Amino acid sequence: MHSPCAREASEACFHNLCHLPFLGIPEPQSSTSTTTAASYRHVFEVSMASSIYPNSQFTNHESFPSLQESFSHFTKTFPLYSQTDQADKIREQEYYHLSLSNHVCLDYIGHGLFSYSQQRCYSQEATVASASSSSLPSRRYSSSLETPFFGISYKAANLHSQIQYGSHESELEYKIQKRIMALMNLSEDDYTMVFTANQSSAFKLLADSYPFQSNHNLLTVYDHENEAVKVMIESSKNRGAQVMSAEFSWPSLRIHSGKLLEKVRRRRKNRRGLFVFPLQSRVTGARYSYLWMNMARENGWHVLLDACGLGPKDMETLGLSLFKPDFLVCSFFKVFGENPSGFGCLFVKKSSSSVIKDSAGTGLVKLVPARRPSQISEGSANEDTETEEKAKQELHDDDSLQGSSSGPMSRQQTSEKTSELEEIKEISPKHKAPEIEVSVASFESSQSQIIASSGSGYSHLECRGLDHADSLGLILISARERYLINWLVNALTSLRHPHSENGHPLVRIYGPKVKFDRGPAVAFNVFDWKGEKVDPAIVQKLADRNNVSLSCGFLHHILFSDKYEHERARILETRTGEGGTDLNGKRVKLDSGISVVTAALGFLTNFEDVYKLWAFVSLFLDADFVQKERWRYTALNQMTIEV
Repeated sequence: MHSPCAREASEACFHNLCHLPFLGIPEPQSSTSTTTAASYRHVFEVSMASSIYPNSQFTNHESFPSLQESFSHFTKTFPLYSQTDQADKIREQEYYHLSLSNHVCLDYIGHGLFSYSQQRCYSQEATVASASSSSLPSRRYSSSLETPFFGISYKAANLHSQIQYGSHESELEYKIQKRIMALMNLSEDDYTMVFTANQSSAFKLLADSYPFQSNHNLLTVYDHENEAVKVMIESSKNRGAQVMSAEFSWPSLRIHSGKLLEKVRRRRKNRRGLFVFPLQSRVTGARYSYLWMNMARENGWHVLLDACGLGPKDMETLGLSLFKPDFLVCSFFKVFGENPSGFGCLFVKKSSSSVIKDSAGTGLVKLVPARRPSQISEGSANEDTETEEKAKQELHDDDSLQGSSSGPMSRQQTSEKTSELEEIKEISPKHKAPEIEVSVASFESSQSQIIASSGSGYSHLECRGLDHADSLGLILISARERYLINWLVNALTSLRHPHSENGHPLVRIYGPKVKFDRGPAVAFNVFDWKGEKVDPAIVQKLADRNNVSLSCGFLHHILFSDKYEHERARILETRTGEGGTDLNGKRVKLDSGISVVTAALGFLTNFEDVYKLWAFVSLFLDADFVQKERWRYTALNQMTIEV
């Protein structure tokens, strides 16, 4: 393995300790870097504990501190948070629909390609181009942006032929690929990149092409159910793979290092295979050392890095420069809070490309320029219908938290209690801003910022969403997310049921709590005054009615030591309908774990967003909150649920 110095430097940069003074907390008096890092973590966590109000607990949502009071106290505790205001300016100028719609988007994971302002200009250009050129008065445009930047269509080639021989690339594909490679900090000399429909497609392509006949093992490290991983496991088993998973210790949900180390160091004749590894959990926010990748490689494994849950600048860390994986998968959506469609990317290290075998697997796509209204004739309605529907269906199948979609995590999660949830009905569209008055003059002034020039050429491709991440940089984004996610965790745990013995907590956090080096996601559940868990899917639906978009997840592979064995039956739940037999007639075990609500933050998230989530969750302090919602929608002749 690498030297201790390289290891320490890598860890420090991954957890952003290279620029510790930016934290906005007093510098501890220490002469050694190791002690300084530990001291900073400790001071940060102590400071965060008082970032709401010192030793405060809240038992009544009606006596909550206001947004202004909370933000004032927050910025007094961390004055350097104000140095991240560049992100607020970008949000105000380029993603103003988030404020106009008054909707909080905490269900997006991935990288946004374009900005809302940019897509509006593109949509307006298409509308104006199709209108009469005799006069161009001011007009009202809907915020529903139906004109995409591009579409996708499936390719007939398999992964092996694509990697070995390549294919003709359009100008659009070439420019987007080059921009993505730059964002991911990957060299075209080292990696080959292909477009896939989504993350699940990328995982299945690799599983179908990987030589499990000789490299028998598949080892995954996920604390949550992930649809892409499930697809890979099914395909790998059909090709003879032996599937293993890391386990996570209760209650911390940290990787059980001893058991994972044992699996990585399996006896030589049977240890080789594919090691699938995310650097952080997109559900709990737990972060994992990328030294596991290096250890796996030293023990004969090929490494697939799942970068779908990483932030837009996390690929710039020193550790990923040192430990380059054999394969890497990431995903992109078009516009944050507006257009969740997108695609996935699979990167194959050129020095490892010989391991890819010929297969019948499909899932590769190509990007095709969007046709403007003026370019679409009435006779072209049925063109490429079958291919388009296939692409849409696969994108839809992957648009869920469990699916780790190519775009954001969807609100529409699969639930065992569908019959109950049918009675909670949405009354307003999500992520939809009101109509906005736009003048032709303002449109003409922004034509130079449209993604593409006229015609089919893409002389100037501008992925402004990626440009915004680049302009902010790794340190600023990481510091901003660190402040906000830890404040949110602290705020949620401050909620206590009134009149309950010892102040029964309203919320339970799963995984890391207030922690310096945690990721910008949190998994939690809400409990009523009797200590019974509120169904996460109900919490998600009620949140959506309060203009807060959350996701649901399922934590699994949880290991209980003897000390906590007595908690197993109370903590774990068994998913119904998961039993039975597979295609080969083998009995399938019932999946046990914990269903949770999860919120994910990005660089566009601001303090008001996390405050609104806190305020929404506080409504459950009212013992009759869910029942009142039921009565409310009964009065409105809406379908309701029995709770």
